[in-house]
Amino acid sequence: MFQERTAFKPDPDYRLTPFRFTPLDGARYVLTNDVGEHLVLAREHLVAFIQRKLSPDSTLYKALKSRHFMFDGQSRVALDLLALKYRTRAEQLAAFTGLHIFVVTLRCDHSCQYCQVSRQVEDRTRFDMTREHADQALALTFRSPSPALKIEFQGGEPLLNFGLIRHIVERALELNRTQQRNLQFVIATNLSRLSDEMLSFCREHGIFLSTSLDGPESLHNAQRPVRGGDSHQRTVEGIRRAREALGTEAVSALMTTTQASLERVEEIIDEYVRLGFHGIFLRNLSPYGFAVRRKASRDYDVDTWVDFYKRGLTHILKLNAQGYALREEFTSILLQKLFAPRGSNYVDLQSPAGLGIGALVYNYDGYVYASDEGRMLAEMGDLSFRLGHVARDDHAALLTSETLLTHLSDTMPEGAPMCSDCAFLPLCGADPVFHRATQGDAVGHKAFSAFCKKQMAVLRHIVTLLEDEPSARETLLGWL
Repeated sequence: MFQERTAFKPDPDYRLTPFRFTPLDGARYVLTNDVGEHLVLAREHLVAFIQRKLSPDSTLYKALKSRHFMFDGQSRVALDLLALKYRTRAEQLAAFTGLHIFVVTLRCDHSCQYCQVSRQVEDRTRFDMTREHADQALALTFRSPSPALKIEFQGGEPLLNFGLIRHIVERALELNRTQQRNLQFVIATNLSRLSDEMLSFCREHGIFLSTSLDGPESLHNAQRPVRGGDSHQRTVEGIRRAREALGTEAVSALMTTTQASLERVEEIIDEYVRLGFHGIFLRNLSPYGFAVRRKASRDYDVDTWVDFYKRGLTHILKLNAQGYALREEFTSILLQKLFAPRGSNYVDLQSPAGLGIGALVYNYDGYVYASDEGRMLAEMGDLSFRLGHVARDDHAALLTSETLLTHLSDTMPEGAPMCSDCAFLPLCGADPVFHRATQGDAVGHKAFSAFCKKQMAVLRHIVTLLEDEPSARETLLGWL
């Protein structure tokens, strides 16, 4: 016998699942749960929800239930789905370290004022990684359980030690005959030393190139000086040659925001468009290396950069509306945290932090660091993120070192003051190296944290666009 429809009406005495809320503006609040599901509610609706006064027939009730902010007598499936989504987001921890950075030299032919790695002049070969250290680092790389391994070559200018890059790539491929990992190689280079021989090797082994492009010629040349004063021309020519040899998608570019960049965000973006790029990362300066010694990292504050970012994103959305597809990569990462089932594996926005478990860095001298920023901090005399040495420490010793475990336990925002109550927690992460550099403590005081201030400002802006501007929402969701 069938029951009446009224028998299936949801129970108004619903129960709340764990969630956090934070003001979005003067009238609305952002609600998030532990897996990044989010809703924006007016204050009166938030109060009604918490006081369990929402009608089961209301649209808001159904939206909150479908996103696992509550459950009722009709079904407890929200709890199971919440647990499943949480496990899915945490799966990347089991894969462990996928990114392995080889600093093959500190030598460089550029003299960038904001350099974060304390580069050395070209003839100082004692700042090159040795083949012995490279082989030991490779052995550690293949000890990672990750099915996918990305080996990234950094410097200095890594092409100044291309012979070692060749050796590492060939040795890695040889080891992979039995290991059967998904291998990827990337060279972070200014392209000024790119030869036809190098391009041929990159084409043969599917190596990607990542370069620096700070904007139009006058800005780029001023920020990235090189003997001859033609840094921009060399970069553009290198991009052209690399695309011809390797394909358009094999070359990416990254910009750094300085004081001189702040009023030129539209010009910078237009230069990326002119050169045919479909992605740009509006990156702020980090407080490491020469950037600190020359005070470049203190030339502007968070509010100034956020204004730069907002104007840039507005211009990018306008370009998309006009028919040119262009992503802002930092925004894309945060959108993945908001909407993608697995979130984002971007190392700097992980909980716990991506230290060691997201990336390992093998410095030119054989020392191993928990992150690239930790390596940069060491160049300033702070060894807080040094894990060991390739010649004397095995994989287990590095990944179970007290240094790493202590930092990881400190970088669980769920237990950090102020973070634990913030709605942006599942969308954010911890940046212990930044806080160590700026506050002398890996956890940091969040009320004075430039990292937190930046994250919250950007996330509020993105959520506001998603809520209030349908055309912007369509473009942003398309980036996923």
